[in-house]
Parts: sequence; structure tokens; C-alpha cells
Amino acid sequence: MSATQSVMGSAPPQLEKKPVKFSNLLLGAGLNMFEVTTLGQPLEVVKTTMAANRGDSFAGALGRVWGRGGILGYYQGLIPWAWIEASTKGAVLLFVASEAEYYAKSFGANDFVGGISGGMAGGVAQAYATMGFCTCMKTVEITKHKIAAKGVKPPGTFETFMDIWRKEGIRGINKGVNAVAIRQTTNWGSRFGLSRAAETGIRKATGKEEGQKLGSFEKILASGLGGGLSAWNQPIEVIRVEMQSKTEDPNRPKNLTVGKTLNYIYSNNGLKGLYRGVTPRIGLGVWQTICMVALGDMAKEAVEKLTGEKVTAKH
Repeated sequence: MSATQSVMGSAPPQLEKKPVKFSNLLLGAGLNMFEVTTLGQPLEVVKTTMAANRGDSFAGALGRVWGRGGILGYYQGLIPWAWIEASTKGAVLLFVASEAEYYAKSFGANDFVGGISGGMAGGVAQAYATMGFCTCMKTVEITKHKIAAKGVKPPGTFETFMDIWRKEGIRGINKGVNAVAIRQTTNWGSRFGLSRAAETGIRKATGKEEGQKLGSFEKILASGLGGGLSAWNQPIEVIRVEMQSKTEDPNRPKNLTVGKTLNYIYSNNGLKGLYRGVTPRIGLGVWQTICMVALGDMAKEAVEKLTGEKVTAKH
């Protein structure tokens, strides 16, 4: 009897799937909406402009965007595409990451591997469920305004959407979706790993023990380093923009794939061309971190009061 009790006492803890709460979804959507509506979309527009016009400097891209419509030029593609993306991508990530992490751990993965697996699977799901067509339409909005420079009034955003749908169907509005999937999965994988490495370094530098909570500034620093250094995969972002761009170029191959686009950019602009727009992308990563970490606690408190649920999502 005592032997049985001993065996039962030493049994591993039962694996539980993390619940996906409404309060978590609301918190994620709210923070994402704030981030994109403030500095997020202007940085996205500059990044996309530099990636599409690879001869432009940072200052040149700022001037090009301003020339499209002044301050409003920096918010092209915000409504509705950036808002749709911001309000839905968090929910997709939480649902899929929760499932993927659970199954990874059921096959024996530890917390770190389970977390990184969940994030990478969630990133792929984000691309195919919501971010593919949203990033495509944002890029179309940002690059189609070259038409206006020729004295032709550009079509409205929904007119453009329907025109692409009629001509090319679902594949047309999801151009570059494979590149988005590669970007998202490498983003989440590297951001998770690099942020964890930065946290370990900060703990050692400040004499904190493993598991001890970091201060707000330390959390921003660790997440900012993780987000900023994740821009190593900028070539896939430039490829994504080129695949979705409305820029006219007779030398550009038809029916672009990720491989064809990589060869086209490299042959025309070299390695430097594959890293165009990396500066605003790093800025975007840092701004997202500030919104999620610095404003997260205030937003968490507000959501808990509104829903009556305890928020369990990490921000």
C-alpha cells in the first residue's frame, strides 16, 4: 500500500492546456490597436516605402511619404486593414500557440521549447488566417499612390480590393502570404529566444536570481533587444513587400515566388537591397515593446475591471 502511495506521489504533474480567456483577447487587441494607431503605422509605411523603393534613403522615404498626402500619408492602410490585423492577430496567436504548446509538451518538450514551438506555430497561423491579406492590402495602399503622381485619381481601398478579387481571386489578395508566414515564424522564434537570453544577461548583471521578477525598465530593455535583434530576418520582409507591391517594373518576373523575388532583388540591389527598411523596422519592434510592456500593466488593470476576469496573458 505504501509502495503504491509512493509511486502515486512521484507521478509527474498532469499536463493542462492553458485556457484562452476573453480578457486576454481583449487586452491583446486593445494594446495592438493602440500601438498601430499611434507610431506603429507611420513606421510601417516608412519601412514598406523603403523596401519597395530600394534606392531611397531614410530621409528620402520620409519625403516620399509626406508627398503622398502630408501627415495622412503616414497612415495609409490604417483603416481598415491595419485595424483588422491588429484586432485579430492576437486572438489567432493565443488560440494556436496554446494548442501547439500543449502538444509540444505532451511529446516531452520543456517550457522553453514548448513556448517557442507555440509562438512559431501561432505566427504561421497568423499569416494564413488574417495577416496575409491585411499586409497585402496595406502594401497595395502604400505603393499604389504612384498613380496619383501621374495625375490619375487612385481608386478607393475597397474598390482596389474588389478589383484584385475579380481579377485574381483569393490568391491575389493573399500575395506574399508564404513570405509573411516565414517572417512570422522566424520573428516569434527569435524574439522569444533573444528576449529570454537578454533577461538572463540582465539578471546576471544586476545580481537577480533565476525566476526573480525584472523591473519595468529591465523588461522593456530585454523585450526591446529581442524585438530589435529579430530584424535579422529583414530580407524576407523586403521579399514580402516586393511580392505584394503595385510598383511597375517591366524587368520584374511574372508570378513571383519567394525564391524568384529573392533573386530579382539581389541581382538588382545586392545584399544591401535585402536590408532596406531595417531601421524603421527596429524602431517598430522597440515601439511595440514599449506599448506591450510599459502600458501593459495599466491596460491589464482596466480590462480586469471591465470583464471581471483575471488576465493571465504575458505582455
